[in-house]
Amino acid sequence: MSCKVSRVNNDKQVKNVCAADDSARLEALRRYNILDTDYDPRFDDLAELGAFICNTPIAVINFVDKDRQWFKSEIGLGIRETELDISVCAHAILQPGLFVVPDMTKDPRFANNPLVTGEPHLRFYAGALLETDDGFPLGTFCVLDYQPRELSTEQEKAITTLARQVMTQLELIRTNEQQRETLKSLQRSNKLLEIEASTDELTKLANRRAITHALQYELALMQELGRKSAALLLDLDFFKQVNDAHGHLVGDEVLKEFAEFCNHEFRSSDMIGRWGGEEFIIILPGSNLVTAEKIAARFQRKLNEHTFAKHHQVKLTFSGSLIELSPLLSARATFKRLDDNLYRAKQQGRNQIILVKD
Repeated sequence: MSCKVSRVNNDKQVKNVCAADDSARLEALRRYNILDTDYDPRFDDLAELGAFICNTPIAVINFVDKDRQWFKSEIGLGIRETELDISVCAHAILQPGLFVVPDMTKDPRFANNPLVTGEPHLRFYAGALLETDDGFPLGTFCVLDYQPRELSTEQEKAITTLARQVMTQLELIRTNEQQRETLKSLQRSNKLLEIEASTDELTKLANRRAITHALQYELALMQELGRKSAALLLDLDFFKQVNDAHGHLVGDEVLKEFAEFCNHEFRSSDMIGRWGGEEFIIILPGSNLVTAEKIAARFQRKLNEHTFAKHHQVKLTFSGSLIELSPLLSARATFKRLDDNLYRAKQQGRNQIILVKD
């Protein structure tokens, strides 16, 4: 059961009014493993959208911890956390619905708040609850301004909707984490032969068989959860020249280093596999084409800065095919679509990514 009160008069009450069941709320917060994680474009995009819709200089996705409030995403504020004593959101989570303070200088709860009396001189606050399905308030999606103001009915509906989208993303991340843990558990219980059957011997990445099963599973999840996902098929450009110039042992070393590079640069939720030869495939769960394009572009930029096989100074580029997955297509049809577009990337000069939306 979540904490809900009709009114809070001072910071002491913020700390103590729900002490009896705040441990349960904090336990609910902990199960998402979101605190102190890196910036994430999925949340940054939502914060930017909230600031745009509400025409405010500040938008924050925050979570109220035991003695602090921590920001998963912030636009216009420039900090990642504040003490709970000065948190407006600590008040917001104690009551249902949207919490709006048109002018904090005229509200006795916030008039003496150092964020109001000093930098950044906040005046307006509106926060929509980030609430679990079982009723625990974790924090808020809030927008703030330096001037007193009101939100329109449409803007209030918008930030409430964005707050629900934040919770949807949290559930997706949690589901992915549970899937990874399940996969680890299965791998530990499998016989060595079964593990070897799903692993590429050279790079230790998922092999063609395993990545096919992973794609089939992701397509099924997309249908069940209604989420977007993407896949990137890439081919290392002119890799034969590496083997010809340095020998196959060096070529194998480069492929192993490239696999390690992929594991480091892509997200932990992404599935990376060796499709064959110098072709690799990455499944990007929960990513639409816009997000996937940013991920692929960042990877391409990092690759351009990297050197493989230190003593031989090997530089790599790749031709890529990036598509938004469709649960209506089979895994086989999806791979053909990826392969067809990879061919186009090669034909058009290599060292580029062809994007195709469903």
